[in-house]
Amino acid sequence: MGEKAKSVDEYLNALDPAYRAELERLRALVTQLVPDTEETISYGMPTLKYRNRALVYFTASKKHMSFYPSSWAIEELKDQLKDYKTTEHSIQFTLEKTLPSRLVADLVRVHVREIDSNRQ
Repeated sequence: MGEKAKSVDEYLNALDPAYRAELERLRALVTQLVPDTEETISYGMPTLKYRNRALVYFTASKKHMSFYPSSWAIEELKDQLKDYKTTEHSIQFTLEKTLPSRLVADLVRVHVREIDSNRQ
């Protein structure tokens, strides 16, 4: 992508259609779980905010996609993430090994809980 996207739709529309479809699936799942999210671009990535805080980020790169639910969620659910490459803040996945909807929902619920408890 040449220029920086100014919206989540602009970011997604510039992607390979298969990556776009997968990230749109995640976007829809998160917004279904947490209907009052706001969409923005933060750090150059599509971001869904909840209560004025980043709930999740997601991005695509050449060889994989990444989902950023929070370090707390990754730590709490690390046993469910054994089959994925993770960093403190992200989970990398591919079209061949996507993130199951239930796992995404669990990650999002953990982060919502932490935001609701005002964890910083």
